Amino acid sequence: MEKTNSLLEVFAARGFLHQCTNREGLEQLFAKEQVTAYIGYDATAGSLHVGSLVTLMAMRWLHKAGHCPLFLLGGGTSKIGDPSGRDETRKLLSNQEITKNAEALVQIFSRYAPFDGDHPALLRNNADWLDKLEYIPFLREVGRHFTLNRMLTFDSVKSRLEREQPLTFLEFNYMVLQAWDFLQLSRDAGCKLQMGGSDQWGNIVCGIELARRIDETELFGLTLPLVTTADGAKMGKTAAGAVWLDGEKLSVGEFWQYWRNTADADVGKFLRLFTELPLDEIARLEKLEGREINEAKIRLANETTSLCHGESAAVQVAESAQAAFAGGDTGAGTDEQTITQETLGEGLALATVLHDCAWVASRSEARRLIKGGGVALSGEKVDDENFVLTSAQFMDGVVQVSIGRRRKFILRLK
Repeated sequence: MEKTNSLLEVFAARGFLHQCTNREGLEQLFAKEQVTAYIGYDATAGSLHVGSLVTLMAMRWLHKAGHCPLFLLGGGTSKIGDPSGRDETRKLLSNQEITKNAEALVQIFSRYAPFDGDHPALLRNNADWLDKLEYIPFLREVGRHFTLNRMLTFDSVKSRLEREQPLTFLEFNYMVLQAWDFLQLSRDAGCKLQMGGSDQWGNIVCGIELARRIDETELFGLTLPLVTTADGAKMGKTAAGAVWLDGEKLSVGEFWQYWRNTADADVGKFLRLFTELPLDEIARLEKLEGREINEAKIRLANETTSLCHGESAAVQVAESAQAAFAGGDTGAGTDEQTITQETLGEGLALATVLHDCAWVASRSEARRLIKGGGVALSGEKVDDENFVLTSAQFMDGVVQVSIGRRRKFILRLK
C-alpha cells in the first residue's frame, strides 16, 4: 500500500476518485472491517479494452488493501444492454455468445485480483437471479420505488432523448435491474460498496436508494473518472481500433507499443492510474524532459504489460523492441532510430517501420499518411501505402523520414 492513511486517500492521490456517496462514512467502514465492493462488467465482447483498465486497477488496489473485490458478470444485463454513454441500442447477443464472452472476461479479472489463495476475490453472475425474476412480482416489489420523473433526469436517459436517439423500453429497465443487483449482492455477499465509471453514478445511486427503502440498509457508491488522453480522446481507442486486453485480439507487442507511444503530457497521469510504482518515483519520472521522458514511457509500457500479460511477456516484448531498433530509444518523439539489417531483411513495409519506431500510433495511421502523401523519404514523397523499405533507400546507411511538414526523423541502418 501507499504511505497514506486510507484506501480512499490512495484513490485520491492516484486519480481514481471521482464521486463518492458519504465519503466520511465510507472512510470509517474501510477502517473497521473488510469491505466487499463490486464492479459490474457486461459480457458484450470477448475482451475488455484499456478503457476498462481504471476499474480493474481500482479493484487491484482494493485487494491490496485487504478488502474483497467482487467481479459481477452481467450475464443477465448483457441481454438488455446498458444505455449509459451510448447513442444507439446495443446489438442483442445470444445466450451462447454471452457465456463465451463471460468466460474470457474471467481470465482478465484474475490477472488483477486472484480468485484463489488466502484472500480470494469473488465472482458472481447476475443471470443467476435476473433470469429467475417473475415480471409482475418484480414490478410490485421493486418497480414502485422508481418514478419516471427521476429516471428521466439521469444522463443515460436524458442524453439519448435530447439527441432524439431511440431508447427502448428494454434499455429503460437497465437501471432498475442494476439497482436490484446491488440489493442482491448486499443480501447474499455482504457487499456494501459499488464502484463504476463516472457514467454509472445514476445507476449506483438508484441501488443505494433501493436498499435504503426495502432493507433499510446503508450502502455506498464510488465512481471512477472517465480517462481521456491529453488531446481529449477517449482511452481505449486508436485509429486501428480498440486496444484490447486479450492477447488474441491484440498482440502483446502492440499493447506494449500503445503505452510506449503515450504523449508526454499523459505520462504522469497514466503511471499513477495504471501502474503500482510508488508516487515519489512517478513524480521523478514525470519531471523528465526531452529524450529522457522516454525512460518514463518505457517504464509505463513495461509495468502495464506486466500486469496485463505477465512479467515474462513484458520483458520479451521490451527486449524485442530494443533489438529491432538498436539505437537505444524506441518511441515517440525520438529524432533518430536505428534499425538492424537483420530486422530489415529483404525489405520491410514502411508502415510497419513508422509504427515500430513509434513515430505514428498505428500501422493503419501510417498507411493513411503514406497514401495521402504525408510521408517522404530523403525528400521524395511516397504515396504507395504498401511501400516496402529496403537497403536501397539508405544513403551511407541513413534515410531521412519526413511526416507532414514539420516532423523529421533520421533512420540509420546498422
